Amino acid sequence: MRNALLLPIFILFFYGCSTAQFPYSSSNKKAIHYFELAEKAPKEGMNPMTGAYDFKSGIELLDKSLEKDSNFWEAHLLSAEFNEIQRNYKQAIFHYNRALEIDPNHSISGSTVYHLATCQMATADYNGAILSCSRYLKNPNAKEENLGTVRRMQDCANFAIQAMKNPKPFEPKNIGPSVNTNFSEYYPTITVDGNTMLFTRRLVEFQGENKREQEDFYITHQIDKAWSRSYPMPRNVNTPYNEGAPSISPDGKKLIFVACTDESGVDYGANRQGKGSCDLFVTEQLGKLWSNPVNLPGKVNSTHWETQPSLSADGKTLYFIRGLRSREGKRDSDIYVSRLLADGTWSAAEPLPPHINSNQNEESVLIHPDGKTLYFASRGHVGMGGSDLYVSRMDAKGNWGLPQNLGYPINTLSDENSLMVSPEGDIAYFASDRPGGYGLMDIYYFELPKEDQPIKTLYFDGFVFDAKTKKSLGASFQLTNLSTGQVVIQSKADATDGTFMVPLPINTDYAIEVNYPGYLPYSLNFNMTLKENEQSYHLQIPLNPENSSTENVLSNVFFDLNQAKLRPESIVELTSFANYLKAHPNLKIEIGGHTDSRGNAQDNLLLSTNRAKAVKDFLTSKGIPETQLSYKGYGSSTPIMTDAAINAISDVNEKEKAHQKNRRTTYTLKP
Repeated sequence: MRNALLLPIFILFFYGCSTAQFPYSSSNKKAIHYFELAEKAPKEGMNPMTGAYDFKSGIELLDKSLEKDSNFWEAHLLSAEFNEIQRNYKQAIFHYNRALEIDPNHSISGSTVYHLATCQMATADYNGAILSCSRYLKNPNAKEENLGTVRRMQDCANFAIQAMKNPKPFEPKNIGPSVNTNFSEYYPTITVDGNTMLFTRRLVEFQGENKREQEDFYITHQIDKAWSRSYPMPRNVNTPYNEGAPSISPDGKKLIFVACTDESGVDYGANRQGKGSCDLFVTEQLGKLWSNPVNLPGKVNSTHWETQPSLSADGKTLYFIRGLRSREGKRDSDIYVSRLLADGTWSAAEPLPPHINSNQNEESVLIHPDGKTLYFASRGHVGMGGSDLYVSRMDAKGNWGLPQNLGYPINTLSDENSLMVSPEGDIAYFASDRPGGYGLMDIYYFELPKEDQPIKTLYFDGFVFDAKTKKSLGASFQLTNLSTGQVVIQSKADATDGTFMVPLPINTDYAIEVNYPGYLPYSLNFNMTLKENEQSYHLQIPLNPENSSTENVLSNVFFDLNQAKLRPESIVELTSFANYLKAHPNLKIEIGGHTDSRGNAQDNLLLSTNRAKAVKDFLTSKGIPETQLSYKGYGSSTPIMTDAAINAISDVNEKEKAHQKNRRTTYTLKP
């Protein structure tokens, strides 16, 4: 198909040259004879099954023509064109140069120089490309539509020279035979704990003489730092049609992927309904099973081509690639973003700004679990040539910064694509057909240079259960950044086992609130502080039934030292608690204030009373009736940890944490 599209290009190019008319520059009849046969050869030798033109025969005829007359510049030019189409770039460069040596002025618009520069870039002859670009730009008759491309080639060549002088550390390692096979493996996606990887495998089957390729999903788990033998996803996900480009949610419970129509342009297979070409589909894990995939609800899919999804850590934002033409022929592909709406559907997608989306193709995208680092592949930004990998970072206002090339040798003159970066940010995965693998495309990993790493992200996992029966609960929860008041995660624990797992950037204070019908709200605050060899924060979350008389701590209520004025960080939880009380008007509660044992007992009692009153006053300001509320200060009379237990702690920091547990605001149900 590529050759079929390019045939008109070389005809227009060749006959656009100033002297490409009779008589030829050669007077040798045999040279002319072979040349004219070569002009017809690609179309006459076209493969009727594939539609591919026969440029090889044309090149052979042109070789014979040049044997008869080595100064026949038209034959050199046509041979250069055929070789360029066949990606025989070195041969193309030789013949372009010979055509220019014989007749430097044969192309008024400089088309030969333009194509020469393109081939020099493709062979990493960056110095030669710079000279050719400069020569083209000096031509007053150069085509206006080519000037931008030539300037970009010149910029890329200069960048490549400097990048190769300052290479980045890059030691890719094969992930191993438990994942890689003699087939192609690519497009890895990984859960936030780094222990489950899902990827695409292209299987090849032969039915008689017919070759059939089939893309399916496979899963592998990391056990004792080694990847297990991979196994296929169930057949309601893997179908006889192709599935590809997966993006798994941080907890591994949701999978968004691409499915395309068959040749009819309508049938997606397995009773799937789509909107045209390639669409995004979603499946969710239900216990040990996966749901039947459905077209992603909402307006994210279109009649165009959607692929390469990347789901944000909070599950609310989806980045993907949209091609504005069909799978056949040239596509103009850009990065788009869609957001999850309150009704569970996805918004109409919008393109990222033009400093991210270039005037060339963007080909893959990854939003890191930190939510602020975007990796993508593009052909339109300054790079090594071809498709390079870039990183952009979001600023405090939510705007994406200028893309930065990941440098050499991560990027090369070949095409780089589909980078996957671990939640910790230090390891990156990619697919390559480099020598030394187990088959065709293999999955590799390498240590990402520090300057290209995202914000390190740990994972926070929990288990929600009934405090009395220990039965698991599929409770709703939200995590709030205490410094900004922004809700960063809003999700649910698994309905079957009560577990959840989400990524959180480090060195940040968070508040968690958990709710489940028939149970009292639960809250806690914590800091995701990086400790040596630490990858996660684990939490057991017992919920008390609404008829429980147990003391419940409002963990995200804060006061300054020796003060009874609520700090701003308290507003999130108290507002949520007020909404809960509005929904349960029959509940009567007592707000309790507690201090640690340090300081004067009377002062502590007064402080605890005033703090309890401050909480009660806030709730009444939100519309909670006075009759539903009471308050009491307990001072240090009801500690969670006794002084004897605290004094037995040797570590100063741990001792302070124990005192902090005693300083708390609580609520208790009253008859």
